[in-house]
Amino acid sequence: PSGKVLVAYFSHSGNTREVARQISEATGGDLFEIVPATPYPTEYRAVVDQGKKEIEAGVRPALKNPVGDLSQYDVIFVGSPCWWATIAPPVATFLTCDLAGKTVVPFMTHEGSGMRHSEADIRKLCPRSTVPDGLAVRGSAVRNSKNEVGRWVRARLKNGF
Repeated sequence: PSGKVLVAYFSHSGNTREVARQISEATGGDLFEIVPATPYPTEYRAVVDQGKKEIEAGVRPALKNPVGDLSQYDVIFVGSPCWWATIAPPVATFLTCDLAGKTVVPFMTHEGSGMRHSEADIRKLCPRSTVPDGLAVRGSAVRNSKNEVGRWVRARLKNGF
């Protein structure tokens, strides 16, 4: 389904970028990196503190790159690290674009928390989209997750999500 699948992701440490690349490879989909206009700090504690404050306040940070026309895509995989049990704020900003009628498939990287309430939060942000259950990949396992990710993607595509 090349040209009909978009893999949009925000990655702070590189783990979510790697899973996005694996999904793009498995689907032939286009990649779109969600980049905040103001970069997050690189120091771990600082980014954790900022992420928590933004999530608690419902902040939707401006994005560096415009999302553009998504009309050609039927399926949009959306990836994020799991921050404070949900998606990172730049992903929430991305999800405010018009995704009505599209299938929005979440994937998350984490260090033990799994999906937590990110799927429910995405469903709230995309009420006119189909949001199936997503995939959670432990950050420390990302480099060795290509087979698992490929199986998950193929099963989703075969079963129509």
